[in-house]
Amino acid sequence: MATPEDAGAVAGIYLPYVRDTAVSFETSAPTVQEMRSRMTSTLATLPWLVVTDGQVVKGYAYASPHRARDAYRWCVDVSLYLDASIQGRGHGRRIYTALLNLLAAQGYVNAYAGITLPNAASVSLHEALGFAPVGVFRNVGFKQERWWDVGWWHRRLADPPGYPRAPKSWAELADQTVGSALEG
Repeated sequence: MATPEDAGAVAGIYLPYVRDTAVSFETSAPTVQEMRSRMTSTLATLPWLVVTDGQVVKGYAYASPHRARDAYRWCVDVSLYLDASIQGRGHGRRIYTALLNLLAAQGYVNAYAGITLPNAASVSLHEALGFAPVGVFRNVGFKQERWWDVGWWHRRLADPPGYPRAPKSWAELADQTVGSALEG
């Protein structure tokens, strides 16, 4: 599980995605303090996980609310960023699986992922984890002197209950539930 103290490493991993790619539509990389603030806000209710190599953070995955309106509260957007040195070695699959397991245990029903297209590696990972394409927003973002499409993928985390309870914060989950989710 990430802590706000991981913000420096997380910001460092995110920097090349902002600076060098259209994977992120941010055009200015967040400072360490901005990243710490984002992490603290997320961790109040949702999980933020890190992948480490020894004691060094090399990747992260987190969830955020899908939309602000109350009826969407059982839906989350998920994101994954890995340092280039660990890509293609199964770390993304493991951390995403743990994140999805935690979200299901919290009571979330739907997870969504937006993927800047083209991105065959990300599409392949999401589809291998049970996400299905639901649509494409054409020419939705302008970065690096061109327009980009964003595809949206969906994964059902649980069957929608007739009368759902509000999702639990991840901190409310029993340690055993968290441990099982992280072991995958």
